[in-house]
Amino acid sequence: MADIKRLYRSNEDKMIGGVCAGIAEYFELDPTLVRIGYVLLCVFTAFTGVAAYLILWIVVPPKKNLYP
Repeated sequence: MADIKRLYRSNEDKMIGGVCAGIAEYFELDPTLVRIGYVLLCVFTAFTGVAAYLILWIVVPPKKNLYP
C-alpha cells in the first residue's frame, strides 16, 4: 500500500510554531516561500491569517522525532 502523506508541524525548521515549515514539507516547497506567502496573506486580509495560524498551531500535531 502507498504511504499516506500527513501534515505535521516541523520540529527542525520552525520559527514560531512550525506551521509554515510543516506546510512547506507537505507540499515540498521552500519554507521561506511559505512564510512570505503567509505574511502577504496576513497583510492583505487584515491579519485574519493570525487566527488561522493559531488554529493550525493547536490542531496540527508536531512531527515525532525518530531519534530522541
